[in-house]
Amino acid sequence: MTTELPLADGPPPRERADAARNRAKVLAAAERLFATGDPTAVTMDDIAKAAGIGRGTLYRRYPDRASIARALLDEHERALQERLLRGAPPLGPGAAAEQAPPTPAERLAAFYAATVELLETHSHLVLGAETGAARYRTGAYAFWRLHVTHLAREAGRPDPEVLADQLLAPLAPELFRHQRDAGLTPERIADSLAALAHGALDRA
Repeated sequence: MTTELPLADGPPPRERADAARNRAKVLAAAERLFATGDPTAVTMDDIAKAAGIGRGTLYRRYPDRASIARALLDEHERALQERLLRGAPPLGPGAAAEQAPPTPAERLAAFYAATVELLETHSHLVLGAETGAARYRTGAYAFWRLHVTHLAREAGRPDPEVLADQLLAPLAPELFRHQRDAGLTPERIADSLAALAHGALDRA
């Protein structure tokens, strides 16, 4: 797959020094708040107070809590995007000359494992940015969907666009948090998802 989708709206415009300082304060304060409590309970007022700036200053740059969480999460999702496009197999498409390229099921299982790692490490950000319907409006989800659709099509599965959404559903951050709170380990979740990948995409 060579198509690349941006995960953000491009590089930020040039900033005045005071605007850059305020942005750094907002992001640092938001990351602390998301990491130390329930991310979905954090309010814009909480972030403004923790950053030591006025509400008007905050709202001029970020319209809501989710946009702040997305700004923090974007860097990590871009790194995963790069690994999917150009990384080593089985997550990436490449393979050594003497080796067969990874199968679609192997690539999907590797994607599941990498996403479980991202959710485990940055769940406080994902829960602040990509819960409910907001998940489907992000550039990250559009990219993940394109990737999984490509794998399903390569595996010869019917209606790969529909299947892609179904295969991404187990990665919903609310479900991941529920499973972790129930005592499931990231390794157990990733192993179960790998079985799902092979069941869905391995050739009969």
